Amino acid sequence: MISETFVLGGDRPLRRLGFGTAQLTGPGYWGPRGKRADALAVLRRAVERGVTLIDTADNYGPDLAEELVAEALHPYPADLVIATKGGVVRTSDSAWHIAGRPERLRAMCEASLRRLRVETIDLYQLHRLDPEVPMAEQLGALDELRQEGKIRHIGLDSVSAEQVEQALRLTGIASVQNRFNLLDRESAAVLALCEAHGLAFLPWFPLANGALTGEAAAGLDRIARQHGATRGQLALAWLLHRSPVLCPTPGTGSPAHLDENLDAAQVELSEGELKTLDALRAS
Repeated sequence: MISETFVLGGDRPLRRLGFGTAQLTGPGYWGPRGKRADALAVLRRAVERGVTLIDTADNYGPDLAEELVAEALHPYPADLVIATKGGVVRTSDSAWHIAGRPERLRAMCEASLRRLRVETIDLYQLHRLDPEVPMAEQLGALDELRQEGKIRHIGLDSVSAEQVEQALRLTGIASVQNRFNLLDRESAAVLALCEAHGLAFLPWFPLANGALTGEAAAGLDRIARQHGATRGQLALAWLLHRSPVLCPTPGTGSPAHLDENLDAAQVELSEGELKTLDALRAS
């Protein structure tokens, strides 16, 4: 049996299969996607289905995803963990600007607090490390916000194993959010570090961003038929089996797709099936 729960930072229990909000915004995570009422309904459905981890970011929209989370779910259930990110500024659907100056990070965090309508953000992740600013200054700014009670836990996004080790020497880290999925395991060393230190690993593109095709599809389809599951459900089930620290947050704007994703937690894979899936690679 796989563990359905993880304790973030030693004090915030959550269900490992969460919900990401990027797909509630338009192409390039820019502007709205569809009707606002539909986005609100999906968020509420996620919580009704038992999701206790919502993953968002200030630049999804920009601002829009955080606003939707608050409109749909505030006042929040006591067991709901909201993770957001800062440190990247968007000026168009294809323009991403890293902004890691301490004063900028503080302003971003305080803006997220207002949009989310909270006094403390459960998990605040640095969306990208700024190569122009020493890591100690970036994490120092977040540490100050944590000491002020505005952040409960600090996380990192898109980092190397060496950067995780450096960050751990500077301050307490509760999570890492890197790309990791059935067909992309370049962050395996980062995952091993997370396991060693009890950090949550929130894999982005957990469904391989549409890459579950080609040669990989045959292996997936064979196992999927045995479980009455879809390829996407197998990809999520594989993550849940792969490591107890992996906490996928697949996103969607469709209630039916949401239910499909969350049902992946019920797919129990055998050792033989896991070996078959482990052997898959992108074609």
